[in-house]
Amino acid sequence: MNYQFLSVSEDKGVVTIRLNRPNERNALNQQLMQELRDVARAYRLSSHVRAVVLLGHAQFFSAGADLGSFPHGFGAARPTLLELRESASLGPDMCRAWEEIEAITIVGFEGYCVGGACALALCCDFRVAGSGGKMRLPEVPIGMNMSWHSLPRLTTLVGPARAKKFALFGEFADANTMLEWGMVDEVVNAGEAEATAMQWAQKVAALPPLPVRMTKEAINAAANANHHASTFMDRDQFLLTANSQDLQEGVTAFFEKRPGNFKGN
Repeated sequence: MNYQFLSVSEDKGVVTIRLNRPNERNALNQQLMQELRDVARAYRLSSHVRAVVLLGHAQFFSAGADLGSFPHGFGAARPTLLELRESASLGPDMCRAWEEIEAITIVGFEGYCVGGACALALCCDFRVAGSGGKMRLPEVPIGMNMSWHSLPRLTTLVGPARAKKFALFGEFADANTMLEWGMVDEVVNAGEAEATAMQWAQKVAALPPLPVRMTKEAINAAANANHHASTFMDRDQFLLTANSQDLQEGVTAFFEKRPGNFKGN
């Protein structure tokens, strides 16, 4: 398959997928999100694949959703609510596709991993960060809910109080904080995240593949059993906040680099 914003390679059972939109800081536009969804679906049941490694740029992973790339915008009118609801399914579908890959998935990242990119990383089995790595969820401070079924995944990793702190305030968590909280599984020297993620993948590839897949499935079933039940409406909650005046104010304030003036409208 040919991808516009991904580079994909395979070697000895390890698939390497790299975000390749560097001029836009790997921001997630619709095309990139569709490609991430489709490549995950393509490898979901591939029996020859032992591990999938997801990488970004040497200086950053991704700046998150590309707010200017969505044709209907945030809060813009659509012909029907059903069409608007359908358009909001791309992010959760992308994340679900990565979570459903049967092989072990590993993210290696340097620099910032923001918003939707953070949601994507949380869907994978392991995360390796360079010492300058940092994660952030900016959604709530600009006026929208954090959707894509991300909050249960975050809560499972770090616990409810830390999940609230991370999601509500929209502040960066640095590499040491991420490691202490369990958001990442290893922190390495700057510039070494990719090589270390590949080492994890090669270690996985050397294991017997059948019990590896069954173990992953069993652990995910236990850990994620109530995830969908607790967030089945977060897409609709997103649509509610996406049409709020507060979100319009939050996005404007973001681009104007000023504090927002929110009124609950």
